[in-house]
Amino acid sequence: MKQFFITFSAVVLAMLFVLVGVPVAVVSMIAAASHPKVSGDVVLSLDLRQKMTDQSTHQPLDFLTGGGLSTMDVVTTLHSAADDPHVKAVFVRLPEGGISPAAAEEIRDAFAYMRKANKPVIAHSQGLYPDTMVVASYMLGASASELWMQPRASFQVTGISTSTMFLKRAFDKYGVKAEYEQRYEFKNAVNPYLYDNYTPAHREATLGWMNGIYNDMLGDIAHDRRMDPVKLRATLEAGPYGAEQAMQLKLVDHLGQVQDAENAALKHGDNAKLMDIDDYEKTLKPASGQTIALINGEGAIMTGKGGSGLGGNPQMLSDNVSDAFFAAAKDKNVKAIIFRLSSPGGSDTASEQIASAMKAAKLAGKPVVVSMGDYAASGGYWISAGASAIVANPSTLTGSIGVFGGKFAYGDALSRFGVDLRDISVGSPYSQAYSPAQGFTPAQRAALSGWIDQIYNGFVTHVAEGRNLPEATVRDIARGRVWTGAQAAGLHLVDKVGGFYDAVDTAKSLAHIDAGAAVKLVDYDTQTSLFGKGRQGIQMSLSGFKALSFLGWAMTDPKAEAMMNQMADERLREDGATVMAPPAYQTSGR
Repeated sequence: MKQFFITFSAVVLAMLFVLVGVPVAVVSMIAAASHPKVSGDVVLSLDLRQKMTDQSTHQPLDFLTGGGLSTMDVVTTLHSAADDPHVKAVFVRLPEGGISPAAAEEIRDAFAYMRKANKPVIAHSQGLYPDTMVVASYMLGASASELWMQPRASFQVTGISTSTMFLKRAFDKYGVKAEYEQRYEFKNAVNPYLYDNYTPAHREATLGWMNGIYNDMLGDIAHDRRMDPVKLRATLEAGPYGAEQAMQLKLVDHLGQVQDAENAALKHGDNAKLMDIDDYEKTLKPASGQTIALINGEGAIMTGKGGSGLGGNPQMLSDNVSDAFFAAAKDKNVKAIIFRLSSPGGSDTASEQIASAMKAAKLAGKPVVVSMGDYAASGGYWISAGASAIVANPSTLTGSIGVFGGKFAYGDALSRFGVDLRDISVGSPYSQAYSPAQGFTPAQRAALSGWIDQIYNGFVTHVAEGRNLPEATVRDIARGRVWTGAQAAGLHLVDKVGGFYDAVDTAKSLAHIDAGAAVKLVDYDTQTSLFGKGRQGIQMSLSGFKALSFLGWAMTDPKAEAMMNQMADERLREDGATVMAPPAYQTSGR
């Protein structure tokens, strides 16, 4: 028997080596072999038409799949390229639709930095079409040294528009009850489930941030195109135009195909070659200087640890981020910490865990500067409030000091399909409060309301202490309302309007590092290792097989299919509002 176990163990180890060790070794060799190098003059190629995240996903197989583009990678790489004599220009492909306004502002700053170093930025558009934030795409093009547009392409930059799908009447029709408590009238993440139209507060808040972003971007475009702001607005809103009209109105500089603009960029070098910005990033060597830790946090804030798996949307897991803060706090070489944050919010307990770790880092003598990306709302602002300083882009959506909680009750809806959902419990009647079978009882609703009040009051107190503001002032500007970064600065919710490198300058100042000194940004990765991600991917696959087996039965029965569709739709709605399993007390959403 002993010999059997010895042999069995040897076989298992051999299999692990073959299945894990060999592939990892092969992957490493391929990565090393494919490592690009810079020789001669190059023009960086930046294609902004692909989906972008705020921060790098750090996937282990990015070199095979191409990975994804992130705002942070673009901005930091362009800053390095500005000082590289090999890089002569940047060639940019603009998206035909919109781009995140805050991301556009970060990249615009990077374009300005390149141009200041006498590195022209040549942008090309194959058309600008109606989209929520197409004005942000045009703002980027307007900030380039030259803006090219394809002949006969469409120029439709006439404003900002957004749509909200309200489901209240559909819920009423099919017997679904959305039971939520909100604090307060501007906390509108669940309004589409509760109403059939915008409430006055919902409309006021939405128009508030939309007007803020629109006016800021028009100001940037007018500055970069050297046009009168009033005349620019009138011209844009009189559209749409064709490319030829846009050129006559001096909204673009040149007409030409993609190859024409690319050749114009290549002429800035001596036999220059086009090099993708991702490939160029891989050639960069670590900087030298005093150390500033960089901690990343993107996506919905959740308790736990792990990673986003092999693909999927980013998540900010509280154990991962907290561990990164504690590690940076213990590192004697770290002089300050920059927390790059882009999140719509999430769990209040997860947010508090990260905020506590941030506080511990400050007590260890490490100033913490929050650099806000696309948004830092609700739980994102909960975390930020206690930082040494907060830097936000003008269009960063921030604030939303508020909370909501509740559930969907779909027992009546299921009963219409012959499915009866019954409860049974022991203990207090409140143990059934989050059952989807029925709505809250008056006593359960009162208990929920009291707990929501407790979380909201704690949020207000936390912000007042962290921002050194009177509690009455915070209550007045809170109530769940979202502000732009520029608006938040005027309300003292952020300290400075600017991008990532403004946060770096702030961190240097707080750490008493000379303003002109070079610093080394050390990334404290908050994602899991290759093996952790692989394990999670396997677990997801196994869950998928189980789900497919169950669906095999469900799809053979019409009533079961209806029930499954109802439950799937319900889950999607919950995920869309980042409302998780009970206790459903969330600081997330708008």
